[in-house]
Amino acid sequence: MKDFVHLHVHSQYSILDGQASIPKMVDKAIADGMRGMALTDHGNMMGVKDFFNYTEKVISKAKKNLKELRGNLEQIEAGTYVPTNEEEGISLEEIKSKLLSQISKQDRIANFKRMIGCEMYVARRGMLRKEGKPDASGWHLVVIAKNLKGYKNLIKLVSNSWVDGFYMRPRTDHEQLEKYCEGLMVSSACLGGEIPKKIQAGDIPAAEEAIEWFKRVFKDDFYLELMRHKVTDPAQNANREVYPLQEEVNQTIIKLAEKHQVKLVCTNDSHFVNEENAEAHDRLICLSTGADLYSSNRMLYTKQEWFKTKAEMNQVFADVPEALENTCELADKTENYSIDHGPIMPNFEIPEDFGTEDEYRKKFTEEDLYKEFTEDENGNVVMSREDGEAKIKKLGGYDKLYRIKLEADYLAKLAYEGAKWRYGDPLDEETEARIKFELHIMKTMGFPGYFLIVQDYIKVARQELGVSVGPGRGSAAGSAVAYCLRITDIDPIKYDLLFERFLNPDRISLPDIDVDFDDDGRGKVLQWVTDKYGAEKVAHIITYSTMATKSAIKDVARVQNLPLAQSNYLCKLIPDKLPEDENGKTPKMNLENAIACIPELKEAESSSDPLLYETIRYAKMLEGNVRNTGVHACGVIICRDAISDWVPVSTAEDKETKEKLLCTQYEGKVIEETGLIKMDFLGLKTLSIIKEAVINIEDSLGITLDVDQIPIDDPATFQLYCDGNTICTFQFESPGMQKYLRELEPSVFEDLIAMNALYRPGPMQYIPEFINRKKGISPITYDLPCMEKYLKDTYGITVYQEQVMLLSREIADFTRGESDNLRKAMGKKLIDKLNHMYPKFLNGGVSHGYDPKVLEKIWDDWRAFASYAFNKSHATCYSWVAYQTAYIKANFPSQYMAGYMSRSLDNITEITKAMNECKTLGINVFGPDVNESKLKFSVNATGDVRFGLGAIKGVGEGAVENILQERNTNGPFTSIYNFVERINLTTCNKKCIESLVLAGAFDSFEFKREQYFEIAQDGELFIDTLLRYGVRYQVDQQQQQNSLFGDFEELAVVKPQPAKVFNKWSDIERLNKERELIGIYISAHPLDSYHIVLNNLCTATLEQLQDRAAYANQDITFGGIVNGIAKEGQTKNGSPFGIAVLEDYSGTLEIPMFGEEWARWKGYFTVGNPLFITAKIEPHRFRPNEYDLRIGKIEFLSDIKDKKVEKLTVDISLEKLTEDIMEEFIALVDSSPGTTSLFISIKDNETKTNIHLLSHTHTINVNKKVLDFLSEKQMFSYTIN
Repeated sequence: MKDFVHLHVHSQYSILDGQASIPKMVDKAIADGMRGMALTDHGNMMGVKDFFNYTEKVISKAKKNLKELRGNLEQIEAGTYVPTNEEEGISLEEIKSKLLSQISKQDRIANFKRMIGCEMYVARRGMLRKEGKPDASGWHLVVIAKNLKGYKNLIKLVSNSWVDGFYMRPRTDHEQLEKYCEGLMVSSACLGGEIPKKIQAGDIPAAEEAIEWFKRVFKDDFYLELMRHKVTDPAQNANREVYPLQEEVNQTIIKLAEKHQVKLVCTNDSHFVNEENAEAHDRLICLSTGADLYSSNRMLYTKQEWFKTKAEMNQVFADVPEALENTCELADKTENYSIDHGPIMPNFEIPEDFGTEDEYRKKFTEEDLYKEFTEDENGNVVMSREDGEAKIKKLGGYDKLYRIKLEADYLAKLAYEGAKWRYGDPLDEETEARIKFELHIMKTMGFPGYFLIVQDYIKVARQELGVSVGPGRGSAAGSAVAYCLRITDIDPIKYDLLFERFLNPDRISLPDIDVDFDDDGRGKVLQWVTDKYGAEKVAHIITYSTMATKSAIKDVARVQNLPLAQSNYLCKLIPDKLPEDENGKTPKMNLENAIACIPELKEAESSSDPLLYETIRYAKMLEGNVRNTGVHACGVIICRDAISDWVPVSTAEDKETKEKLLCTQYEGKVIEETGLIKMDFLGLKTLSIIKEAVINIEDSLGITLDVDQIPIDDPATFQLYCDGNTICTFQFESPGMQKYLRELEPSVFEDLIAMNALYRPGPMQYIPEFINRKKGISPITYDLPCMEKYLKDTYGITVYQEQVMLLSREIADFTRGESDNLRKAMGKKLIDKLNHMYPKFLNGGVSHGYDPKVLEKIWDDWRAFASYAFNKSHATCYSWVAYQTAYIKANFPSQYMAGYMSRSLDNITEITKAMNECKTLGINVFGPDVNESKLKFSVNATGDVRFGLGAIKGVGEGAVENILQERNTNGPFTSIYNFVERINLTTCNKKCIESLVLAGAFDSFEFKREQYFEIAQDGELFIDTLLRYGVRYQVDQQQQQNSLFGDFEELAVVKPQPAKVFNKWSDIERLNKERELIGIYISAHPLDSYHIVLNNLCTATLEQLQDRAAYANQDITFGGIVNGIAKEGQTKNGSPFGIAVLEDYSGTLEIPMFGEEWARWKGYFTVGNPLFITAKIEPHRFRPNEYDLRIGKIEFLSDIKDKKVEKLTVDISLEKLTEDIMEEFIALVDSSPGTTSLFISIKDNETKTNIHLLSHTHTINVNKKVLDFLSEKQMFSYTIN
C-alpha cells in the first residue's frame, strides 16, 4: 500500500459547506498512520489557529511521551530499569520490544506535518475588476505554505483577496500569486480549477498555457490534481454527474502532466470526516442553499467526500500509484513552524526630550538590564541566571529590553505625577510600595507600552473628543497605576481591590483593559485610534456563531420537514443548564449530554418514527458546526505592523454605518497567542444618559455638575436607595432589587457594592442574612479574628473573590500569585488543583496557631461560595456608575428623566416605563412644541420634561437646528404665520411641517391640528397655502433688502385663513396620528376613558402577563387597546392562526390564537378597539413547563365601564378640605357628566362623625382626569362600587 496524505481538506470553517471537525480529522489521520494533513478551507484561513493549536497539543504530548519512553529504553540498556506492576512476569526483551514499537508510533506523531493552506478563488480577469458575472467568484486553486515565509505570503494573499479582491467571493489573481509565491505549493484543485475548467471547455492550448505559467512561477511546487468521486450505492440520493466529468478531465491531466513534466497528486476534496456523516453534510448543504431535503433540483454532492483512509485512497487510485506517493512529497517539504509569537506591542510615541532608545543603549549595559528585569522591585535576586536569561529571551532579547525600559520609565513618570494628584505629596508608605510593585510587574512582563497606549486614548477621549469615559470595569480597576493614569477612576487601595487579580507573573494571558465610552463617543475614539496608528494596523475581531443544541435540532427539523410542533417540543426539552455531576461540575451543554439527562430525548433518539430519529441523529452530527461569522462587540486589535503581516484578515460590514471593517480571521480567544494585542472599546448607554442629564442640568439650571466629584455620602441618594425608588437607574432597578434595598436600607457605598455582587443567581440566597447582619438581627461572626479586617464591610459574609485572595495570604501566607491561582481553581471547580493547594493552606494556618478544624470549615465555605463569588473590582466600578445615576435622579429628577428618555427613543417599553416614573415623581411630560422643545428631551422653566423635536419622524436634524437657531436668535415664534415667515422652508419642508403639526408641535398657536389638512378659502389645503405664503413673504423681504435705493415699497402679503368649519378628529384619531410620528401616546392615552376599569377590575397588566407561570391555572381579566395583528396565516397543516397585539399603560402583549379560537375571536381585534378579556392560564399541551393564555370571553371596555362601574364613592377628610379645592372638585364633576352614581362620604376626625350623601343632580363619567384629581389631592380617597 502506498503512503498518502490529504492535501485538499475542508473543515467546518468552510462555512455551511464543510462539516468536518478539525480535531476529529487530525485524530483520524494519526490513527491511520498518515504522516500529516493539510487544511484548505474555501477562501479563508479561519480554522488555521484551531488546526495549529490542536496539532501542537498532539505533537507536544507525543514528544513528552517520547522523552519518557526513550528514558525507559536507556534504563533497560543500562540495566537499571525497574518494571511496573503491570509488567511483572514479562521479560526485559519483551518490554524493550514493546517500548521500541511505542517509540516508533510516538515518533511518527511527534513529526506529524500540519500543512496550512487555503482553497483560493483566482479572478479570471484580475482581482480589481468587478463587472458582473465574468468577475464573480473565480477559478479554484489549492495553496499550501511549506514554511514560515510561505505562511506569511499565504496570509497576504488571503487578506488581500478579502480587502481588495472581494466580489461575490474573496479573490486573488495571477499577479498576486506571482508576487507572493515564495514558500508556497499549489495544486490545480477540483473541476472548478483553472486548468480543469479549460479542459472541460475543450481549450487544451489554454490549459497548457496555464500549466506553463504555474510551472514557471512555482517551479517544482506546482502539482496537477486528480479526483474520483464515484457513487457506487444505487439507492443513494447523490450527484452522479460529477464522476464522468472528473474521469474525462483526469485523462487529459495525466497526459498533460507527462508532457509538461509536472507531478500528479490525488485528493478527495474532503468535506466531512466519515462516510456515515454524508447525510448530515447533505442536510448542511440544504441549510446553506435554503432548500429542504425533498426539493427538486437542489444542490447535491457525490457523498464520497469523506476524509478517506490511506487504504481507501489506494483503492480509488490504484492505477496511478505515483499520485498517491507524491502527496507525501508535499508533506516532506513542509516544515513544522510556529504561527504563535510573543506580544507585538505597538510603539507608543515618547517625547524626545524624555529620552530615546539610542540614548538608553549608550546609558545602560545589558547587565544593567538583566538585573533590572530579573530582580524584584526592591532589588532582590529572585531567580537563577538560567531562568533570568530565559525570561530575557521571552521578552524579545536585550535589544527589545531597551524599548521596554524606555516605555517603563516614561510610564513611571506619568504614574507618579498622577499619584501626587490622586493621593497627595508625599505618598504614604503603603501607596508608594503599591505603585512601585505594580510598575515593576508591568515592566518585567513587557507591558508598559500597553498602559501608555490605553491612557493616551482615554486622555484624548476626555480632553479632546468630549467623550464620557467610565470609571473602569473588570479586574483592571485593581491597579493603582491605572488609577493614577486615570485609566480607571476607582481607588483600589481604598476598596481593597487587587492588582494581581488583573496582572501577575503567574498569569499567562496578556493584560486586558476594558474601557466604557458613551454610545456616541465610542466610534470617535476608535476613529482617532485608527487615524493615529494607521488603518492597516487596527482591526476588529471576528466571532463565530456555531449551531447550539437547540438550533441544530431546529435546523435539521426544518430541512427534514419535521412538524413544527414536534421540533418545538424537542427544543423545549433542552434545559438552559444541565444538572451538576457528582463532583459538582456542570456537564457541557450538548445534545449527547442532554440525551443522557432527559428521558424524553432518549425516547426520541430511539423512536420508530424515522423523521424524529433522524432529526436527533443528524443534529448530533451538525451540533457545534460554524453557522456564520460576526464582529466582536468591543474587541479591537492595535498592532505595531500591518495586521496582515501576522494574521489573515477579512472584511465585515458595520451594522450602523455600513462601512467596511477590517477583521482578523482568528477569533478573540486565540488571537493573543499570535502576539496581537486586544483592547476592548465598549459603548455604555448609561454614560450617554448621564451625559445628557448633565447637559440638561446646565441648560435648565445653569449648574455645571462634575459627576466624578459628587459626594459619596449624599443623603438624598441613599434615601432614594432606601425607598427603593431606583426605576431607570443603573444596575439596581429590578423589582427584586428594590425589595431588598428597602429591607437593607443601605447607608454606605460599600452596601451598594455588596448588593451589586450578591444580586445574582446563587449568591442571592445570602442576601437575607446579609440584611439581618447589617440591621443587628443576626450576629456578625468571624471564624478567625484576623478575618474581620477583610470581611467587616460585608458583615462577616464572604462576597468577593478578592476577599478569598486576601484572606488566604493573611491566614496561610499564600503569595500574590498563589492567591490568584486559588481564586481561579475555586471559581472553575478545578478539584485537582484545590486538593494540591489545601495542604499548604492547612499547614500555613496551623503555623499561625489556628485550629485545623476551623481552617477546614473556612476552606469548605470558600469552596461552596467561590464559584459564585464576584469580582469586587467590577462590582465597585459599576456600583459607582449606578450611584451617579441615582445621585442625579435624587437631586435633579427632571433633568435625569429627560436624559434617560433621550437615550431610549427606540425602545417604547423603556419610554413608557420612564413616563410612568415621571408621573410618580410628579413630573409632567409634555409633547413637542416649537417654542420650547430642543433637539432631545429637555427640561422647561417649570421643571417639567418637554419632548424633543428630533424625535418626531419626518423631522430631520437639519430642520430642528434651523428652528432652534432662529428661535435663539430672534425669539419665540408668535404664530404659525410667524413661523413660516422666519424658517428656512427648504430645510423645513412640507413633510417636516406636516409632521410637526400632527405631533402637536404647533398646538400653542391659534389653529387646531385638523384645520391644517382641511380645504382653505382658496380651495387648497391650508398647509399648502401657508407654505406658499411663507415662501412669498421671504422673497418679498429679500427683494426689499436688495433694493438699490432702499425705498422698495413693502407689499402686504395676505395671510391665508383656514376653513372656519372643519371636521374635528376624534380623540383616538388624533392620538394615533401623534403616536405614528412620536412612537408613543403623549398628550393623552386612548385608554384614559377606561382607566377605572383597568385599575380596578383587571387582575393583571399586560406587562405582568409576560410571565404567565405566575398566573398558572388562574382565571384572569385584563384590558387594552388593539395595536394590530403581528402575524396571520395558516400552519403547515392548514389550520388558521393569528397573533394579535394588545397594549395597555404597562406595555404590549402578543396573544397567539389557533384554529377555532382564532376564527371565533378574530373579529374583535380591529386596530383601536378597547377590549376587556376574561381568560385562563393553562399548561401547554405538549410542554407542561409552559403556559398558554386561553380566551374565555371578550367584551368592549366601554360596555364594561357602563355595566360594572355602577357607583363612585368619594371619601373627603373635612380638616384638610379648603374652599378652593371644593370648588375645583365641583367644577370637575360638572365637566364630567356620565352614568355612574356619585356618593360623597365626609369624615370629621374631630367629632368622629361620618356623613354619607348621594348626589341626586349629578352622575359622573369616571375617567382618568377624575381619578388623577382624586389621587393627587390628599384630602380625597375613593372606592368603586
